[in-house]
Amino acid sequence: MNTHRHLRAGLLGLALLHLPAFAERYAINDGWQFQRGAAAPQTVTLPHDWAIDGPFLKDGPHGGMGRLVTWGEVWYRKQLDIAARDSGKSIFLDIDGAMSHAQVWLNDRLVGGWPYGYNSFRLNLTPYVKPGGPNRLAIRLDNPPDSARWYPGAGLYRNVWLSVNDPVHVAHWGTVVRTPQVTHESAQVALAVTIDNDGKDAAALEVTTQIYALDDNGKRTGAAVATLPAQRASVAAHGSATVNASVRIAQPRLWGPLPQQHPHRYLAVTTIRRDGKTVDTYDTPFGIRTLRFDPDLGLFVNGEKIMINGVNNHHDLGALGAAFNVRAAERQLQILQEMGANAVRMSHNPPAPELLDLADRMGILVLDEVFDSWEREKTPHDFHEVFGEWHERDLRAMLRRDRNHPSIIMWSVGNEVGEQYTGEAGAAIGTRLVGIAKQEDSTRPITLAMNYAKPDMPLPATVDVIGLNYQGAGIRSLPGQFPAFHRKFRDKMIVSTESASALSSRGEYQFPVPGVNSALLRRAQFLFRHHRSGRLPERPLLPVPGALAPRPAAGAPAAALDLAGARGPGHAGALVHLR
Repeated sequence: MNTHRHLRAGLLGLALLHLPAFAERYAINDGWQFQRGAAAPQTVTLPHDWAIDGPFLKDGPHGGMGRLVTWGEVWYRKQLDIAARDSGKSIFLDIDGAMSHAQVWLNDRLVGGWPYGYNSFRLNLTPYVKPGGPNRLAIRLDNPPDSARWYPGAGLYRNVWLSVNDPVHVAHWGTVVRTPQVTHESAQVALAVTIDNDGKDAAALEVTTQIYALDDNGKRTGAAVATLPAQRASVAAHGSATVNASVRIAQPRLWGPLPQQHPHRYLAVTTIRRDGKTVDTYDTPFGIRTLRFDPDLGLFVNGEKIMINGVNNHHDLGALGAAFNVRAAERQLQILQEMGANAVRMSHNPPAPELLDLADRMGILVLDEVFDSWEREKTPHDFHEVFGEWHERDLRAMLRRDRNHPSIIMWSVGNEVGEQYTGEAGAAIGTRLVGIAKQEDSTRPITLAMNYAKPDMPLPATVDVIGLNYQGAGIRSLPGQFPAFHRKFRDKMIVSTESASALSSRGEYQFPVPGVNSALLRRAQFLFRHHRSGRLPERPLLPVPGALAPRPAAGAPAAALDLAGARGPGHAGALVHLR
């Protein structure tokens, strides 16, 4: 769920909006000047994927990234008019996704940047802002070639925000909701709130939080169902402090996946007061639910066994490109639910925050994944180039942004990483990543999707849940690995993190899983089938430029959704197998 301050959409630069005393967060998606190379600037609205406009590559190189040019230096520029009354406030730029190697300037001064194109990040603009006049914001992106194994998109392809805060405010992604004790009669809700003080003086604060029920559309309903005890906090100048409180909610409405359960949600509204004056108000949507991972019986949500029928879903929206569109993503999830899917693996990177909001609202289980590569490369310019310096910051960023979403039931720290082949050295990296994840969130298990590692190798022992890509059922003529892993790790659940596309388009297609593997998989049934809408099907249902395909008749010819967003051949087959 998207933890945020109260939002007010508006275009800074066209109007100076009147701010109340506490924080505001503005979408600044309109009126950007986009420039690529020597071409004349053009006005664009974010989210923006400049690559989807073409031109198409008639000849290589293209590979798995498709035949659209996604690489090269581009600039986005915008004027921000910051009101004089905002002098002394803390002002931040929040970027939900920039593809990639972003660098940000304000008033011709370098503010900072972030290389990984899939993560959300915040930059502090305060030292560079000139209140009372125009401010020149410039963002340079330099997406490299050969950076991915799929279409990555290009540009500022997610939302960009401006946050204007009192110097004393809830920190970025600064709330953590836990529900350590849950029954149908009562639930304990524990909330940790981290407060930053960017001011020159220490601040004595009162922190209060009220909890409200949300309706199915995410709207607050009625009076508060619970109020957490007020907390006192003293935050040093240029320091931070965390306050903790808990409360019990009687007869809680539990969050659970459709169709067996219902995705009920709540909203925690935190107010910070200084000398009796409100300086910040912060909203944290959340859900109340329990999870149990049984190595023999599978997943239990709120005490009920849930048979997981999942899909792997890449971040693009087919012919719309990578620019995130809430309705297009909602429609995609609706079609997947229609065919019987109840879970999505975010393959193989952090998704747009709004996609997780949709999963919360629509009752879809999520496996949230951070990396496709570690130190060992898959393509010449993928994440391995910055892994050493950035892996901890990127992993913590995803976990802190996403940890309050009830739809997320598991974290994945990698997909088919080359470190499966490096023995103890690879296991050491796995151990380090799992340790970081546990520091940020100890309530969910950690997995790693493995297509090579065997039970006697050191890497599988580093994770809580065994994730197997294809090899669980057996790849082509190779024997299935479900029984061997189950014997070795009797205390760990096994997840089929990636299984077949239809028509053997990825090398194997087995329903049900044959031989001795069938009983184990049917008993635990945690299966993510591969679904890649970002590749051109062999026979698209609508005319689509053939240049989008990496090669003739490539991709997932029986995907549930084709590149045009229509129901593909795999949709009908999934209706049989998943419902």
